[in-house]
Amino acid sequence: MVKLVVATTIDAASIGPASALLAMPGWHPGPFLQDIPSFVNRDVRLLKHDNSIVAEDDLDKRWEEVTGEVVDEVIFLSKHTAVSNRPALTVHPIGVPHLTEDETPPAGGKPGWAGLANPRIGPWLRLLKIIAAAHNLTPEFEITLEGTHHGPVVNTPTMFVEIGSTEEYWKRQDAAQAIAQLVWEGLGLDGGGGIGNWNSNCEKKKVLLGIGGGHYAPRHMDIVLKEGVWVGHLLSGYSLPMDDPNKGKNNGNEVGGTWKQAIKVAFDATKSAFPGGEVLAHLDHKSFKSWQKTAIMTFLAEENIKVGKADDFY
Repeated sequence: MVKLVVATTIDAASIGPASALLAMPGWHPGPFLQDIPSFVNRDVRLLKHDNSIVAEDDLDKRWEEVTGEVVDEVIFLSKHTAVSNRPALTVHPIGVPHLTEDETPPAGGKPGWAGLANPRIGPWLRLLKIIAAAHNLTPEFEITLEGTHHGPVVNTPTMFVEIGSTEEYWKRQDAAQAIAQLVWEGLGLDGGGGIGNWNSNCEKKKVLLGIGGGHYAPRHMDIVLKEGVWVGHLLSGYSLPMDDPNKGKNNGNEVGGTWKQAIKVAFDATKSAFPGGEVLAHLDHKSFKSWQKTAIMTFLAEENIKVGKADDFY
């Protein structure tokens, strides 16, 4: 089993951390994947391609076909953009589970799909806060989760690690060094056991499935920052399209939209990524209107998806 770290040469916030990581000991050239060079260090394979980070689908399957090595997780290094332009270091799962088949994903992936959430997301967020502080990046940089969004298509547990939010920060060497250290320690390349290794024998098995709230999931993040909490998919409000039954679009009290699809797909992808874990939905209650909350709670009960409050995760 090997781990893929994926970078693109056309993104300063991607190639910067990749270059900093490759400057650390133990790397040597590996095989090419089509025209993509690779670098090998223990059980980690770093790929550097020349396309958009969300444009290269199925890199895990393609690597296995070429090398015979089975990929058990993928970590993408990327830039983050935000209207606020605030400097940030972010981690998040991927997918566009709310889109319908006739919609084109704006940034990769496939409609109605969510990738398997990498179990490292929660533990790495907490480690990233420590590393960022040690590099004197905080409080200038915000350290945060993001909701599930964009592609590319991957078949194994996946996460994005990003630097935001403008070119000035994408090129920051201290931020690149911090991300490189996160990957170095997080994957155990420093000789340790790695951070965020999931198995069914873990003492704490509660996994948060975030439902509702803004893109940066502050209510969910308050929980995830506590030691021992695992995190799966995070569905921000925009990923839960809900049609108001009182607006005449639907018959009776049916709440239309793809919100049910999004929740089910995200739950299944989270459950698959954490075999033996107990997935609990955590709602950002204040972000919903009463009719939305009622509809969601009813659907979760129908699907036998347990709901947890903050204290239930500790």
